[in-house]
Amino acid sequence: MIASLPMYDGPTTRSANDRFWRLTRNRLGFGPDNLNRTDDPHDTWVRPDLVMSQTCGLPFRSGLHGRVSLIGTPDYGVTGCPPGYYNSCVIVRRDDPRRSLSDFKNARLARNDVRSQSGWASIEGHLAENDFGFSFLGKTLDTGSHAASARAVLDGTVDIAAIDAVSWALFQRETPAAQDLRVLVSTRPTPGLPIISSATADKDQLFQAISSALEALPEKDKASLLIKGLIAIPPEAYLSEPLPPA
Repeated sequence: MIASLPMYDGPTTRSANDRFWRLTRNRLGFGPDNLNRTDDPHDTWVRPDLVMSQTCGLPFRSGLHGRVSLIGTPDYGVTGCPPGYYNSCVIVRRDDPRRSLSDFKNARLARNDVRSQSGWASIEGHLAENDFGFSFLGKTLDTGSHAASARAVLDGTVDIAAIDAVSWALFQRETPAAQDLRVLVSTRPTPGLPIISSATADKDQLFQAISSALEALPEKDKASLLIKGLIAIPPEAYLSEPLPPA
């Protein structure tokens, strides 16, 4: 069996994630002793012995739906978003004189992954839905993480990046140099990063175990993870979001 929480697992959240998993495992009565931090999450998500993991909305609707069980969505209390939803912060350098997204038409975008809802689909959707008349397709730098995308903007490798609101909050907390960045615009809310399990999992059991674990989690750990609780968002809410250009 395997479990992982790869999406928001950084310097200030790792220990809290471990305690969150142990509380969940105790309530389930089964599962691995420790979270997996070595395997590629995209491989982990489709394993038949997956107990629990967290994925992204774009991989869920583009390949995982029908192959995994959607358990629930953590609520991070993102300002301006319904419970369980989030958005992306489009960030630029604080001293960049450009004030409109239109001004970045010919800029290069840092994105964590082409398979990312918040790093790619969100900003492309924002451009299309608001008739900007351009796309960043073909003008991207894939960095591997939101933090790396933010650093690429900081060091001038690129001029712009889309960072999910939770990752942005964590980056600001963990990186003093984040004060040299600013949010140019925020995208519309979309369903947040869902907790999943194997296709044969008992969804109700897992939802109750995770919810109970979050309730029992010490307040300092909740604050570390920025987490408020677990929300039931139907699969249709994820599947109705458009796919980005590829």
